[in-house]
Amino acid sequence: MFDSLKALPADPILGLIAACKDDPNPEKIDLGVGVFRTSDGLTPVLESVKEAEQWLLQNEETKAYIGPAGNPGFNQQMLELCLGKDHSAIRDKRCVMLQTPGGCGALRVGAELILRSKPGSRIWVSDPTWANHIPLLGDAGIEIVTYPYYDSQNHEIAFDQMMAALENANADDFVLLHACCHNPCGADLSRSQWQSLVALAEKRGFTPFVDMAYQGFANGVDEDAYGLRLIAESLPEMLFAVSCSKNFGLYRERVGAVGVLAKQAEQVPAIASHVMSIVRGIYSMPPSHGAAIVEHVLANDLLRSAWESELKVMRDRIREMRTAVVQRSNQAGAGGRFDFIAHEQGMFSFLGLSVEQVDKLAAEHSIYMVNSSRINIAGLNQGNISRFCEALTVVVG
Repeated sequence: MFDSLKALPADPILGLIAACKDDPNPEKIDLGVGVFRTSDGLTPVLESVKEAEQWLLQNEETKAYIGPAGNPGFNQQMLELCLGKDHSAIRDKRCVMLQTPGGCGALRVGAELILRSKPGSRIWVSDPTWANHIPLLGDAGIEIVTYPYYDSQNHEIAFDQMMAALENANADDFVLLHACCHNPCGADLSRSQWQSLVALAEKRGFTPFVDMAYQGFANGVDEDAYGLRLIAESLPEMLFAVSCSKNFGLYRERVGAVGVLAKQAEQVPAIASHVMSIVRGIYSMPPSHGAAIVEHVLANDLLRSAWESELKVMRDRIREMRTAVVQRSNQAGAGGRFDFIAHEQGMFSFLGLSVEQVDKLAAEHSIYMVNSSRINIAGLNQGNISRFCEALTVVVG
């Protein structure tokens, strides 16, 4: 039955993990895997999360299924976290939000909803974009087209080219946008650029599909949702996918949500029914534990305050490492080549290296990153950053 199947190439990230693991060098540096790390190299369980888990341990009364829509308290808390508690779209009851297995689940459910509501639609994705966007959306059967986003030569957003390309998007198209901390380049739209983009969406009639996987990792919980909230204020419809993997550190719990903004409140029940039908046909219903943690943290004033403080610590650490990369690389003789890193947001940046230079860093210096030279800034700390910057400067000549 399965004789015709041939082994597929290894996932680049998984292959990188294996190569780094097998390297005996005690000073090896892993900048490939996209998880937050402390200065000690750990991906921590947040104290606010631990407290919520203890509360659940004492108070959870059942392990019954939670249904295709997921945890209703979580859904409401996440909707308010994304849009703000007093947002007009919430007051007007034009939004529906349903729990999913991580942001990946949200993206796939959103793709399936597009197919149901607009067969033949295209979805525009940025060049570059997170690699898993392509299979999550494309494997659902949606045609994918790209728009320019990042100018790798000048290390800045190619905004004019982006806007020119999206002039060709039509009313049946969806446009995938990164809310903040763009993965993989770290270059985020400014507020004025968001405003211009929303005006273009209104003019051309395309529907934004916003992926917000890093809320709170750039400038703050509310600040990072600026583009998403502007769209909800200005346009009649929107899809959005969110993840709690990074800002709550709940990577393995797979906690996310998919949201839909409707033109009118009367449309929300029909939309919700189709989303739940899609869920039943894919994974039936999401897991409970991680969403229950998030709900308890966000609903409890003390825990929420503690979570926001922990989130700030993570955000500040990333900023500190960005500044340090620039300073240490210039001290090592880089001559300002990597100054752009200090102006980008979140965990990721492109170094602008060739594949050969990436390979040389791994072979000669035990420094690992994906072939595109995207690095996870959180993999750096005060103990390894000087060695990294010195090796980087040697490799680029």
